[in-house]
Formats: sequence, structure tokens, C-alpha cells
Amino acid sequence: MAGGQERILRRRIKSVQATRKITKAMELIAASQIVRSQARITANRPYRNGMKRIIVEAALGDPAGAAKLLAMPTKVDTAIVLVITGDRGLSGAYNSASLRAGERLIVKLRSEGTSVRLFCIGKKAAAYYRFRGLEVEQSFVGFADRPSFADARLVASTVAAPFIEGVAQQILLVSTRFLSAATQTVEVQQLLPLSLPTLPTPLADAPKKLSGYTEFEPEVEKLLTSLAPRALESEIFSALIEGAASFHISQQRAMAAATDNADDLSQTLSRIMNRARQDSITTEIMEIVSGAEALRSGK
Repeated sequence: MAGGQERILRRRIKSVQATRKITKAMELIAASQIVRSQARITANRPYRNGMKRIIVEAALGDPAGAAKLLAMPTKVDTAIVLVITGDRGLSGAYNSASLRAGERLIVKLRSEGTSVRLFCIGKKAAAYYRFRGLEVEQSFVGFADRPSFADARLVASTVAAPFIEGVAQQILLVSTRFLSAATQTVEVQQLLPLSLPTLPTPLADAPKKLSGYTEFEPEVEKLLTSLAPRALESEIFSALIEGAASFHISQQRAMAAATDNADDLSQTLSRIMNRARQDSITTEIMEIVSGAEALRSGK
């Protein structure tokens, strides 16, 4: 009986150790991707901030002309919701947090009488919403871990088409924002109509209106019309690379925790196996001593 238990424990320990090798390798791979993802975010920041600066300056220069593209419609009949997740799991709460936020947003919009057209980036989002009975109009997969600007341009042109045609009046984005290596948060952002952005430092101290005389060529309305697709591409690309960085950090943490748990479980099983072995040895010794005593008493 004890020998059989020892064999079972040995197999379990080998299984845990094999799993630990996998989780450790995944932890190291994710850690190696974090630095690259952070570098992409830093490199993209000047372009994103410059796009925000142009939009703000145009809006301050001609508020009446900018209102046509910046003002929300009185009634939103149809809204487009774009949810960004990963193509893979084993990343802690990264996917589930975005999926739940997207689901809450859809419920909120429908309760307000707004029809929702759902677009997804990542295999996890499409599988989750289809399982929940929600129709996914289009799903983009294969580039969530390492997106390119061409991928962002493809997504932007797809989700913007109903807005340009007048079928949808609003485009909303659900994604994970990378604030720092220790902090990532899920947020809902309006992509179209263009919203006057919150200016990043050092632009946050910009005046409420432009000083002096500023002339825009072409006029503000046409300028913002041409800038809207570029701003949409910029925001989607920023969300993609920040989501990729958040995914790698979440996966590194999850795999580090799984590796530590495997170590603890392996030690626990080893103690149980050693205790079972000791019990087996003690039982055998007792049987030998009992047999010897029986022979001695018989003589």
C-alpha cells in the first residue's frame, strides 16, 4: 500500500516539475518582451502627443468649425465598440478585465436604447463574446502580441467605415492602458467623434485659447476632417502597443506566481513522499522484529 502511494507521489512530483519548466520558460520569454514593448510606447509618444497638440490648437483657434467634428450628436442610435484583448491566455486578469469592461459597456449602451456593433482584437475576445451570445461583427487576430502600424490602420479603416457612412454615430474603445510597469488599468475611450484630448505634460499647462493671431490652412473643419483618420489610427496603435506591454507584464507575473506555486507544491509532495517512505520502512522493521520475536518465543 505504502509502495503504491510512493509511486503515485513520484509521478505527481515529476508532473509538477515538468509544469514548472514550462511556466519558468514562459516567464523568461515574457520578461524579455517587456523592455521591447516599453521602448515602442516611448518611441510612439511624441507622434501621439503631436497629434493631440494639433487637434487642440485647431479646436482653440476656431471652436465653431471644430464643433462639427468634436461635438457629440444629440442622440446616438448606433455605437461601435472595439475591445482589445490578447490572442493567448495564461496572463492573469489582463484578458478578463477588458472583457468584463466591454460587456458592461454593451449592457449600458443597450439600456440607453443604443444599438451596438461589436468589433474585437484578439482570439480571447471573439471566443468570449460568442460564447455569451453576443454577435461579433469582425474579429482581428494574430497581431495582439506584436502589433504594427499597418495593423492599426487596417482596424481603423474597418471600424471607421460605418461612422463615415453615417450608420454609426460613435466609436468607443475598451483597452488596457500602460501607466507604468507596476500599474495598468482598463479604460473606455471615445475615438469618434474626436474628443478634445487631455493634454499630457508639458502640454497640460496650455492656455484655454491661442494667443495672438493664428491662421489655419486649410480651414479648421477641413483640417480636422483630414486629421480624424490619422488621429484614429494613432489612438488605436497606441492602445495596441500599450495592450501588448500590459499583456507581457501580466503574463510574466502570472508565470512567476505559477513557478513559485510549483516549487511549493513540489516541496509539499516531497515531504509527503518522504513521510510515506519512512512509514513504510518503520512498518517493515516492525514486521521483521515481530517475526524474530515470534521465532524466539517458539524456540
